[in-house]
Amino acid sequence: MGTTVSDDVQKITFHNHRPLLSHFYVGPFLFLYTLWAAFAFQTEHSIEIISIALAACGILHVLCGLFCVWSVEWKTLCMYSTIPDALNATLAKVVPTKNNGSTVLCPINKRSKSDGSEELWIDFQQTKYHCLDGKFFHPVPFPVNSPLQDYIGTKGLGSDQIKEAETTWGSNEMRIVLPTFQELFVERATAPFFVFQVFCVGLWCLDEYWYYSLFTLGMLAMFEATVVKQQMKSMSEIKKMTQEPYIMNVYRNKRWEKVKSNQLYPGDLVSLTRRSETVPADLLLLHGQCVVDESMLTGESVPLMKEAVVSEDGSCCYQGNLDLDAHSRLHVVFGGTKVIQHTAATNKQFLKSPDGGSLAYVLRTGFNTAQGKLLRTIMYSVQRVTANNFETFMFILFLLQFAIAASAYVWIEGSKDPDRNRYKLFLECTLILTSVVPPELPIELSLAVNSSLLSLIKMGIYCTEPFRIPFAGKVHVCCFDKTGTLTSDKLELTGVCGLSDKSDLMQIDEVPIETCQVLATCHSLMHVEDKLIGDPIEKATLSVLPWTLTKGDVVMCRSLKQSLKIQKRFHFNSTLKRMSVIVSKQDAAYNCEYFVMTKGAPEVIRNMLKEVPVNYDSTHKQYTLQGGRVIALARKSLGKEVTVRDVLREEAENDLEFCGFVVFSTPLKKESKSAVAMLKESSHYVVMITGDSPLTACYVANQLRITKKILILTDHEDGWRWETPDGAVTFPLHQEDKSYSLCLTGPGMNFCVNTPATKKRSLFDEIVTRVLVFARVTPKQKEEVITTLKSQGLVTVMCGDGTNDVGALKHADVGVAIISNAPEVRPEKKVLQEKQSMKTTIMQQLAQAKGDRKSSVLERQKMLEEKLKELQAEEDTLVKLGDASIASPFTSKYSSVKCICNIIRQGRCTLVTTLQMFKILALNALIIAYCQSALYLDGVKFSDGQATLQGLLLAGCFLFISRSKPLDKLSKARPHANIFNTYTILTVVLQFCVHLYTIIRLVDKCHELEPRRPSIDLEAEFAPSLLNSIVYIVSVTLQLNTFVINYRGHPYMESLRENKPLCYSSVFTATFMAILTFGIAPEINKEFSLLVLPDPIQNEVFIALLLDSVLTFLIDRVLLFICGDAKLKPLY
Repeated sequence: MGTTVSDDVQKITFHNHRPLLSHFYVGPFLFLYTLWAAFAFQTEHSIEIISIALAACGILHVLCGLFCVWSVEWKTLCMYSTIPDALNATLAKVVPTKNNGSTVLCPINKRSKSDGSEELWIDFQQTKYHCLDGKFFHPVPFPVNSPLQDYIGTKGLGSDQIKEAETTWGSNEMRIVLPTFQELFVERATAPFFVFQVFCVGLWCLDEYWYYSLFTLGMLAMFEATVVKQQMKSMSEIKKMTQEPYIMNVYRNKRWEKVKSNQLYPGDLVSLTRRSETVPADLLLLHGQCVVDESMLTGESVPLMKEAVVSEDGSCCYQGNLDLDAHSRLHVVFGGTKVIQHTAATNKQFLKSPDGGSLAYVLRTGFNTAQGKLLRTIMYSVQRVTANNFETFMFILFLLQFAIAASAYVWIEGSKDPDRNRYKLFLECTLILTSVVPPELPIELSLAVNSSLLSLIKMGIYCTEPFRIPFAGKVHVCCFDKTGTLTSDKLELTGVCGLSDKSDLMQIDEVPIETCQVLATCHSLMHVEDKLIGDPIEKATLSVLPWTLTKGDVVMCRSLKQSLKIQKRFHFNSTLKRMSVIVSKQDAAYNCEYFVMTKGAPEVIRNMLKEVPVNYDSTHKQYTLQGGRVIALARKSLGKEVTVRDVLREEAENDLEFCGFVVFSTPLKKESKSAVAMLKESSHYVVMITGDSPLTACYVANQLRITKKILILTDHEDGWRWETPDGAVTFPLHQEDKSYSLCLTGPGMNFCVNTPATKKRSLFDEIVTRVLVFARVTPKQKEEVITTLKSQGLVTVMCGDGTNDVGALKHADVGVAIISNAPEVRPEKKVLQEKQSMKTTIMQQLAQAKGDRKSSVLERQKMLEEKLKELQAEEDTLVKLGDASIASPFTSKYSSVKCICNIIRQGRCTLVTTLQMFKILALNALIIAYCQSALYLDGVKFSDGQATLQGLLLAGCFLFISRSKPLDKLSKARPHANIFNTYTILTVVLQFCVHLYTIIRLVDKCHELEPRRPSIDLEAEFAPSLLNSIVYIVSVTLQLNTFVINYRGHPYMESLRENKPLCYSSVFTATFMAILTFGIAPEINKEFSLLVLPDPIQNEVFIALLLDSVLTFLIDRVLLFICGDAKLKPLY
């Protein structure tokens, strides 16, 4: 046995093939069939008993083989032997860690190395694991933590190194092989439910129900084919995320070569240029600069500047080894990103590329790149939720008790007659047992879910895991990200404060020139193709200043005719929480004076100031409490005699002069307040989880009425304690006031996780349900919040945008991603028509312009093409890499959080529909089980035509129930989470008792008119009889009764009257059964092998069925009033 050091793999065991005869489904069954043969030929048992014994052996044999398909553990036990090391093994059973896919058997590959040793490796989830000692497998390492000097001094790969790299890492491809329709259909057709359904169809064929059997089998096959088609479509969408290889300049064998991108290996030196394709591997930038768009990976649309690890003078920026976590933001260009601007190094001593690109070192390739890991997350991450198999299984077990009793009754009573055919008797008993699993069960459950899926798509909400929709109906806690989700991600500059003794805000045109200079220069903005790109906050700031950024990083003041040139940037770092630039200002004599301009978090800048204003803390806290985003500004002069490239960050960022606080506001989205109010009114708890500051988060939470009074866990010199945002009220750590809600910051959360409250629970476990605001938390902590809430039995929904929310979205019961930069609401039909009209006009103008080659026309053609692209981009706002949707089950095309209300409305409707279907199927199965057992011995049997008619009539009702629409408003009442509750069990049992009494009474009435026959031939051809006709009419009517009585309607979905198709279908079926009962059209009775009922019993049947309906309706509604709805679980 071996274990790996990978986060994705829990353990690996080693195995070999056993001889075929020793396979569990071969050797033991040869012995079993030998016993059967001895039993068959050496005894005088009847042919029926011998056939039954053979059938039992065959079924057991087939099941044993199928279990090898259903379970890797069973397959390993049946077919393979376990050995302690990998050297002598041919297979490895890989068990992944939780939420990382399912167990698989991987072949062990072996290769003899040049030194005579043997290399072993396996491929698991598109990742190569190798074994060096015959016992332990490890992921193949990439050169990602070597000393920086090793990367700087590399000369590219040589011929021998290329061969070794190809053997070690393989080609740089993300090859996704799509299975064929046939392969997927076989996989679906060997699933337990489908196999069982085919088995049932076979039994019906043996009982001569040919039309009904073929109708059911065709319906099942069509349903599975539809599911497979949808599955293939989803897989093809994933495949589209990869790209075709393209030619790159690569430095190999001491010269530049043209190499395809899929032939890159770690250690290669490549030239990185701006192009339409994405970067094919993870690269370390050695020389030059790049501006990259990482939105495909992170969901953040802000372009990032990437700088070389080697400065222009040839010195290394850092000492020691490469640390991807520390250096990735500034020096690593990730696979899947797009280069939108590049600058080659100017130092002539550096290696120059023929295309003038930046020089980069290949770190990781294939599925090990950032993009590859993202694709693996999509393909192999949290196991997808399917229909609630456990609940379904328990439901079947509950019904099976009645079926076993009925089947035993038939066998015991039927065996009393020595002349009865034992084969027919056994077949009937088997049919009774299988009747508790209606063949339409998975179809009906899927119909409800697929109907909701289509409704959500119409609302611009896409779902990749449809069976999560019912989970939305069970949600207790709704968690939201703040920025970009509840609030707009477009910040507005409110003003500047802190420049005087007063804390009043000053407008931009009132602030000193020094403050304007800091705002105008301390940013990462740049021009690409005459467009200003960069952080939206910095763009918004520059737009309100009388300063303009030109090419060459020169900032000019329009009013003062003054210019500053940005000479060097110390980029923003999330750990340092600040950024700085060095700028030069030229006087009339062409002498340059250099300044440091700095901005950052107020608490960080405070320690860098030469002199701290008296009102510094109170001012920035005041505006933070009001929900503003406050950034401190500072500057200092470096003088005229300065060598800019020699200035270190530590030297630049000290003894600064304070230049004020700039305040930004984050307005709430239009529908955030109403959506949160609707969720709270409909029995949900609302929680905010954000990376923003706690004071801002608490202010927004108060605006949205998520909280009223709140305490923040704060670290002081004397320890941690709870205090209000303004610091006016404080409580000791373990003695907080229960009337307050709580807010935890990232550091506070770490403290609570590591502080025990009891022997088994941490302080965080104790208080997490009281925390309504989580602020300054990392993506990993967001994930931990969700998993902790789930561990406490709470069903959670998480709504966010951007990749920092992916972990939480993935682990939530219902993860909802809203697409960045999408409109908040669906445009009106009129607006859509105007856009379509504009698009048509542009296309017509383009067609006219293409024939004319004049320069003015060509310019207009280019402008029209750009406008057409913009319109097309608006239409194509769908799921792409970079949206949080990549790992989220739900994705909203619009950025309003109202989508959560829509998903929950649809989820409740689907959940209630599913639960009422379980009730209906249970009652129908019990009615059929009774008709096939007690009445079977009386000779009751439906004809093939009757069974087919019954299936068609009830299929319509099932279809229309599944298409129920939710109400516009979320109700305060909550549906039950599953079928095992007091209301459902009582209503099913009591309704069945009423139905049973009705059937028994009418059968007895029938026997009064038509006495029982002394002997019944079960093998005789079907012939109409009074008993058969009454039981058929009663059976179908009672099954219709279950649809009408158990249809829930308000407050979760439209009522029976409002559901027109179901209402009309029910009326039609009821009318049709009345025609059969009263013999209004005798030819119809004859067509379906039914007798016209005698006058005396017609009214008896009608009144009995009417009373049955009234009584079952009263039972259901009384129970619904007493215990029909669930209650919201109290958090504390």
